[in-house]
Amino acid sequence: MKFWRALAALAVALSTAIGLAGTAAGQAVKNPDTLVVLRIGDPESLDPAFAYDTTSYEPYLWHIYETLIFFDGTSTGTFVPMLATEVPSVANGGITKDGRTYVFKIREGARFHDGSPLTADDVRYSLLRFMFMDRDGGPSGLLLGPILGVDSTRDAEGNFTPGLFTRAERAIQVKGNAVSITLHRPFAPFLSILATWSMVTSKRWAMAQGDWDGTAAGVRKLNNPERAESTPLFSRANGTGPFRLAQWDRQNRQVILERNDDYWRAPARLRRVIIRVVPDFGTRRLMLQQGDADIIAASRANQTQVEGLAGARIVDGLTVLGNVAIFMNMKIDASGGNPDVGSGRLDGHGIPPDFFADVNVRRGFAQAFDDAAAVRDCYRGNAAIGRGPIPKGLFGYSSSQRWYGFDRERAASAFREARGGQVWTTGFKLTVLFNSGNANRECLAQVLKAGVEALNPKFKVDVRSITWAQYLAAYRQSRLPVWITGWTADFPDPDNFVTPYLHSAGAYASAQGYKNPDADRLIEEGRRETDPAKRRAVYAKLQEIAHRDVPAIWVDPTDFRVMRTWVRGWYRNPAFPGQFAYFYTLSKQ
Repeated sequence: MKFWRALAALAVALSTAIGLAGTAAGQAVKNPDTLVVLRIGDPESLDPAFAYDTTSYEPYLWHIYETLIFFDGTSTGTFVPMLATEVPSVANGGITKDGRTYVFKIREGARFHDGSPLTADDVRYSLLRFMFMDRDGGPSGLLLGPILGVDSTRDAEGNFTPGLFTRAERAIQVKGNAVSITLHRPFAPFLSILATWSMVTSKRWAMAQGDWDGTAAGVRKLNNPERAESTPLFSRANGTGPFRLAQWDRQNRQVILERNDDYWRAPARLRRVIIRVVPDFGTRRLMLQQGDADIIAASRANQTQVEGLAGARIVDGLTVLGNVAIFMNMKIDASGGNPDVGSGRLDGHGIPPDFFADVNVRRGFAQAFDDAAAVRDCYRGNAAIGRGPIPKGLFGYSSSQRWYGFDRERAASAFREARGGQVWTTGFKLTVLFNSGNANRECLAQVLKAGVEALNPKFKVDVRSITWAQYLAAYRQSRLPVWITGWTADFPDPDNFVTPYLHSAGAYASAQGYKNPDADRLIEEGRRETDPAKRRAVYAKLQEIAHRDVPAIWVDPTDFRVMRTWVRGWYRNPAFPGQFAYFYTLSKQ
């Protein structure tokens, strides 16, 4: 318990150090036991084995469900126990000398929200469930890769791999009140993965909800559900965390968490947390100003509207282990009609599905993108144009890496070469999409539109927004020709960026039809290598491949948060996802 008391003290100290002003004179704290957080997107699912976007897992990660270990304060590379009683190491015997086997002693006395005790068998069940749900574009590969040496439970034709579950049962074993995990081969960032992706639920409870029965026979039914709503844990939850799920009100677009008074640590200070979707920034700002919201989502584009706001504070200059990318889809699904590709042909009124398969088209878009304008107008100078998939500030990034700059002549030259000159002479029409309410991404889309259309009057680019849930489904189905989204570190290591962006089975690369065997090989090599100098060389080669193939245009922003001055105990760890706030340490005074 000493760590958690120290963490609470650290959080308060950090809040003070970053400029916590007192509540405005004479202004009483509204709803002192309830925290209201305003977001811009709805969760896709609350199932910890299905969800893979920050909007979905921020309500439950470390709040409803807990992991075996947790990040130590603001550090991304050191850990403290959570549901395990100690962080395994070679020194304490928790990691074997060959670096392959990790043993986690499971905490006694922790209980799930339904009152049942946490057991080692619950941990094993949750890890196997996470691995073998393995829905398309989901997070299962984060554990499948290190433990079994595969990215998916299915082959290229979508067939379930025989014998894989048996291997997993041997790799993850219960030994008394401990869980032993044996990796396929040594994997240096494994503890970083478990600090986020080892969320534990009750085996008995999940089975009672109609979920996986824990057997090899039932695992195929678990595997790759067709829709988010198909999983029994879609809107139900049972973890050990400081908050329990009270309600996911999809009609009113809010998730309500209530304090777990039987928590194994001291109960949280807050009694209730309401996470509400409010797409319109003006409404979010007004609710913050009136004290009806405590923390709100805000982008650089609207930062000036909250500066100097009475009763509010801004915490700026936050390091981001993440980036934003403008993707160009090389295999657009135009079946059944697709309004974002116009006619579906290169006739001046649309584009064909393989329009971006021509690297000259992608280079044309990259060099037509006014990077200086994007940094200035979309991020108020608080960003840099990326030099590949690895963001600034992370191991493997190099400021000397070549990248494309804004160059109209070279952009025009690339378009003239594309498809034997047909792109330039015929022209095209397409849509760039972003998720509703995201002003930064709307701004980036407008910068791209302006740069491309200025080259040739026959080039037409529309900009359109759709809801977050629609956005997720559409890009995974390869329906979007050009779309803008981001990647926040699942764990703080370059592998977590080159894999989704460059590996043919990665979440983004697979959705846009990008495949380079050299990139796949180097990514596998980087995962196995433990020597830092050799790893750095591998990632330098991958960054160069990204420059040559230009599957996306990257932006590396810094971040800021907006909250009421009465919010206490807030602190930032760069490994925390998106707009994440760790509710356990928060209070209102």
